[in-house]
Amino acid sequence: MHCPFCRHPDSRVVDSRTTDDGTAIRRRRQCPHCSRRFTTVENASLTVIKRSGVTEPFSRDKVIAGVRKACQGRPVTEDALAQLGQRVEEAIRATGSAELSTHDVGLAILGPLRELDLVAYLRFASVYQAFDSLEDFEAAIAELRGECSAGPDGDADDGGDGEESGRPAAAARRGGGAGDGSDSGGSGGAGENGGEGDGGGDGGPVTLPAPSAARD
Repeated sequence: MHCPFCRHPDSRVVDSRTTDDGTAIRRRRQCPHCSRRFTTVENASLTVIKRSGVTEPFSRDKVIAGVRKACQGRPVTEDALAQLGQRVEEAIRATGSAELSTHDVGLAILGPLRELDLVAYLRFASVYQAFDSLEDFEAAIAELRGECSAGPDGDADDGGDGEESGRPAAAARRGGGAGDGSDSGGSGGAGENGGEGDGGGDGGPVTLPAPSAARD
């Protein structure tokens, strides 16, 4: 590699280190002519073909910048954007392709962005899926609503079964409550009757018929 300072056509490696994410190697080089040092970064080649036909190296920073625009005004943190950029690059490299189009990159972004924020997803999808009418937005929103409501509907169905199964129990509780009420009402009646009997008993000792007869 040419020295960036004196343009000497050769250099030697004095140190090599792997980056934190393991996707590249940093090499510290020294020029044998001017003795100055510089750093190079080596990673697997991944080229993006733009719509104009121009090619350029894949850039995670550009992915994050594009998604950041779609996330303006949304509660999305920089850490979340960084994680999304890493997921997109890993997914692209996992395909094993050395070249891909900008459209392919956009489609790779849609999945992680959909999980991150639905509003930002719709903004981004409108560009990379070429929305050109309100019907396109309505169809996308309807699809999202259908998928989002699928889980709750399933839970609602289960809840419906629970309600159906709960109705006999509730009716039984209501019936049991009525029975208890009538029983307690009957007990109350018995109590009242018993009270009256006790009242009659109390009246008996007051009159004391037997002792009065004895006094006579």
